[in-house]
Amino acid sequence: MPKGSILKVELLASAALATIVSTPAFAQATNDDIVVTARRVEERLQDVPISITVLSSQQIANRNIVNAGDIGTYVPSLTSNSRFGPENTSFAIRGFTQEAQTAPSVAVYFADVSALRSQGGTQSGNGAGPGSLFDLQNIQVLKGPQGTLFGRNTTGGAILLVPQKPTSELEGYVEGSVGNYALRRLQAVINVPLADTARLRLGMDRQTRDGFLENTSGIGPKDFNNVDYIALRASLVLDLTPDLENYTIASYSKSDTNGYIPKIATCNTAPTGFSTGILAPRACAQLDRTPGFYQIENGNPLAMQKIEQWQAINTTTWLASDTFTVKNIASYGEFRTRNNTNLFGDNFTFAGAPFTYVGVYADKDSYNAAQYTFSEEVQLQGRSANDALIWQAGFFYENSDTLGIQSTLSPILLACTDIYAFQCSDPVGALIGRATGNIQNSQSAYKFESLGLYAQATYKLTDQFSVTGGIRYSKDRVEGLGQVRRILFPTPNVPVFVCANNPTISAVDASACAVTTVQKSSKPTWLIDIDYKPVDDVLLYAKYARGYRQGGVNASNVGLGSTWQPEKVDTYELGAKASFSGAVRGYFNIAAFYNDFSNQILQANGVPTPGNSPATALINAGKSRIRGVEVEASLTPVQGLTFDVGYAYLDTKLQSFNPPAFDPTRFTALIPTATVGGPLTLSPKNRVTVTGTYTLPIDSSIGKISFGATFTHTDSQIAAAPAATPIGVLPATDLLNLNLNWNSVAGGPLDFALFATNVTNEKYLAIVGGSYNSAGFESVGPGQPRMYGGRVRVRF
Repeated sequence: MPKGSILKVELLASAALATIVSTPAFAQATNDDIVVTARRVEERLQDVPISITVLSSQQIANRNIVNAGDIGTYVPSLTSNSRFGPENTSFAIRGFTQEAQTAPSVAVYFADVSALRSQGGTQSGNGAGPGSLFDLQNIQVLKGPQGTLFGRNTTGGAILLVPQKPTSELEGYVEGSVGNYALRRLQAVINVPLADTARLRLGMDRQTRDGFLENTSGIGPKDFNNVDYIALRASLVLDLTPDLENYTIASYSKSDTNGYIPKIATCNTAPTGFSTGILAPRACAQLDRTPGFYQIENGNPLAMQKIEQWQAINTTTWLASDTFTVKNIASYGEFRTRNNTNLFGDNFTFAGAPFTYVGVYADKDSYNAAQYTFSEEVQLQGRSANDALIWQAGFFYENSDTLGIQSTLSPILLACTDIYAFQCSDPVGALIGRATGNIQNSQSAYKFESLGLYAQATYKLTDQFSVTGGIRYSKDRVEGLGQVRRILFPTPNVPVFVCANNPTISAVDASACAVTTVQKSSKPTWLIDIDYKPVDDVLLYAKYARGYRQGGVNASNVGLGSTWQPEKVDTYELGAKASFSGAVRGYFNIAAFYNDFSNQILQANGVPTPGNSPATALINAGKSRIRGVEVEASLTPVQGLTFDVGYAYLDTKLQSFNPPAFDPTRFTALIPTATVGGPLTLSPKNRVTVTGTYTLPIDSSIGKISFGATFTHTDSQIAAAPAATPIGVLPATDLLNLNLNWNSVAGGPLDFALFATNVTNEKYLAIVGGSYNSAGFESVGPGQPRMYGGRVRVRF
């Protein structure tokens, strides 16, 4: 770590550590300590030398955390990217973002199994999908590189979704919620002990809600960003012998919504290029027609988004002895999605006919993505040397392949009345006398194969000092088959098929354009950690870790790079955790980190030449630096009143950018999403969350009544590079959420709650597309407005 390069971080961390160590005494652990599985075994949160945020089942319910984007509200170092809608959220921790079509930098695990892959690694997979957050024991957010104990290697961190496990009690609940935007939600869970050695848990989550984006075009759905899903889950635990347990989870979810499209926010009133000269005036006219912040114009008559997935997870645990455990985790699942949308939210006309800048349609009888994923993990856990040595070792294998070749149609500068019948014309081409508009038909199939061998051990040198070492070897292979053709219309409604990579080749049969691309990588990663407990309830630690994220391929990219190499990060971290009880109870945790990031996978936008579509390339940018401080604290100054505080300081910088070669006949420039010398995208410098909860001092016969308020401030952050758009900065936001919970009403099995998010109805932007300089207008995504409602739960 360069000396003096993180002076702010060191000063803040040193001051906090000195304060903690100088504290004369701390009480013994209390009964309500949080238990986590961040190191694949159950441990007290305050004893784990990792920066972790935990949301309990009660917090998930009280704070109305229902989708992936809600998690970030309560974890300052975690940001979510919902550019493709709330069902397609990806995560970033400490500035480690996930670009579309890449492996996740933050892996999401459900019941110790990483989320299903989607074709090409698109953002609709690899995350917390619709219905995944109901009936959970807790959510654990782990910050920093993961890999020496987990299935996939990641550079940013991991999110663990821990489902409620079947118990030996006959119990359950039914819960109903209603709210504005016609919110309706029904949950039902029942737990049944089938025998002394068999336990079953069944659950269902069904939610609908109107969209908050009003479509004023009269084309397609009346609103967008709606919610409509059902999720089902069945869990079965069998005690095959006193030392052998088999735990199976089967889950299914289906989401059927109108999708999500952005809003045109500004236009170039003095365009200079050919494409911008055509598009900018039309964008300006559309902007005048949609003055409302939540008003959009959809030009896609078939707009929709459908996501369907199912997964079976089987975990067998054998307690071979008091000091040795063998665990096998096997999983198989399938993921499918269909999506029709206008990428830039345009509803243009040309010579009186509908005119699309860039659209996306799933082909007939096909999907945008359809992929199966199989994974197998064998894990060994043991204790030796009179429990002074605690160790784990494991083997991980994952195979993911396409469920058939998938096909999409992308009309570009075309007027189409029936895209599936190729009833299209090229009005711009007719005007200038050469082909301009076309349909890009991308047919692709992807196969992923990953292998990991890992081991980690903690040795207790003394009662106060412990040292941990971990190592992993990863081997990854990605293969992509791309059959990309351009469909031209020199004569209206008469298609001409050519290969996109060679227009001289006729492509009535798309296989004539087939190109197979393979990317392989193998890397070791490791972890070294030293922790010290000066007193029982204080933990100090120092850690160094090497992180790795696999490379990949984009089989549909034509004219831009189709492969990218793996990225790596060296992370240095100092941390302290302290818990205390007595008259004032609580905890204080702090972590300071420095990341030396090389070969970073970054998205760059290709500025098209006339007649070509804009495209994105995944590139290895060079070097970046990420440093910061995280603080989490909880304080109960008086009985019934608790304050939870989270703060994240993040300082990121792109230090170098090495652009790859590109086809100058298709693109005029390649613009990365970050600028050399500037911050990385979606990395606000300061973010703070403060939650206050007050529980009324009333008799238990009345129930338990609590009021909660959460304030979240997020600094402004870069969403798109200045070279791409003049409005690429998301302004700072200040959001307020409120909740009222009355549990065990009148001492009975009835719970009642009221909730509201964005109470002040702040109008803010969640995304910026970065299309201004290439298209002559900019598209943005409005953030969620005020939402409120109530729910009732009946327990039995």
